[in-house]
Amino acid sequence: MNTLIENAQIINEGRTFTGSILISGEYIAAVCEGEARPDEAAGAQVVDAGGKWLLPGVIDDQVHFREPGLTHKGSLASESRAAVAGGVTSYMDMPNTNPQTTVLEQLEWKFQRAAEVSAANYSFFFGGTNDNLAELRRLDRTRIPGLKLFLGSSTGNMLVDNPETLRRIFSETDLPIAVHAEKEEIIRRNKARYLNLYAKETLDISFHPRIRSEEACYASSAEAVELAVSLGTRLHLLHLSTARELSLLSSRIPLREKQITGEVCIHHLWFSDEDYATLGNRIKWNPAIKTAANRAALRASLNDNTLDIVATDHAPHLMAEKTGDCLTAASGGPMIQHSLVAMLELALQGVFTKEKVVEKMAHHPAELFRIDRRGYIRPGYYADLVLVDPQDRWTVSAENLLYKCKWSPLEGQQFHSRVWKTFVNGQQVYDDGQINDGIRGMALKYV
Repeated sequence: MNTLIENAQIINEGRTFTGSILISGEYIAAVCEGEARPDEAAGAQVVDAGGKWLLPGVIDDQVHFREPGLTHKGSLASESRAAVAGGVTSYMDMPNTNPQTTVLEQLEWKFQRAAEVSAANYSFFFGGTNDNLAELRRLDRTRIPGLKLFLGSSTGNMLVDNPETLRRIFSETDLPIAVHAEKEEIIRRNKARYLNLYAKETLDISFHPRIRSEEACYASSAEAVELAVSLGTRLHLLHLSTARELSLLSSRIPLREKQITGEVCIHHLWFSDEDYATLGNRIKWNPAIKTAANRAALRASLNDNTLDIVATDHAPHLMAEKTGDCLTAASGGPMIQHSLVAMLELALQGVFTKEKVVEKMAHHPAELFRIDRRGYIRPGYYADLVLVDPQDRWTVSAENLLYKCKWSPLEGQQFHSRVWKTFVNGQQVYDDGQINDGIRGMALKYV
């Protein structure tokens, strides 16, 4: 049966207008402006949006859903349920699981597992290491978004610190390379300096942005950009956190023509180092949350298109793993259930427009990774859609969290909009607090 969503405020491609959308099977069959109905709407199941906002589904290019091997924190099933409740219809999972996604066998396992349990559409980055060049040469560009390289400390052997190997990866692959860029030598130097300066064995959370400093971020990002430019490599800088790194990007080049692109995460747009005093390790991420001045620069650069997309770096840990000092507490936190409403809250505050939010969370991820027929509300595209009630106030609490880890750094935060319904490939997977657990997403394709 077809589905007609009518009387919606459609936010798409820089415009907001009243209209309706006809869904037929997995796809958008028609988009009508005003009160007109598509000719094929007769007999369709009708969803009256009542003036609510209708957006293309959010595409999150950086998540850590923790499967396999770390499922005490989260899983492809649990975190994809949280994703669709937050309006995220597609995600790209990172390779630092256990075992790591650094051989084709593990990549295939993830695809199979996601097909069985994921409520949202899915894709998986492949991890580069110092010794898996042979595996990289076997990858199918149409199936994965790119390679993930850690240029700062990471899990197991995923730190790529061999200069010759790094150069070969950059020169040989035609895949986009996404990097976590923090200079390990600078991090170690800063750590030793503060431990010696204060004659301590432990350091509280306020030292985290000083150890994982602006200098550590810029030095590593700049080296990656220099290498990519010299070799003609397509480079994507993940979770940028400093104003200085923005000088490595351009606001004047159209997105499809950019060789170097940049992502910013919700937590770097929302929090600043002033929040460590109240939230402590709950907002410990790598790269670290930094000053309000850096946050302001990131926000401005998202508006002027220096920064290209918004993601979450969703990385759940148990609260027990977030205890300790800045050297021992786990880095990362859960954000995917609240990324869209957080960005819309910033739009309500005048930081962004709602059209800009849709551009950076749906349109641009689809363009940047060349995803097949997603990220826009267009006839012939997959019907990944989100209805948002812009006048529904609610507060984040432990009771309404879907994360397996059962906490959020946003607990107690009041939002003024709420995700009402989410459609994945034309199927209503989320409806006003209820998840249809019988619906499964599909693997993303790249063109």
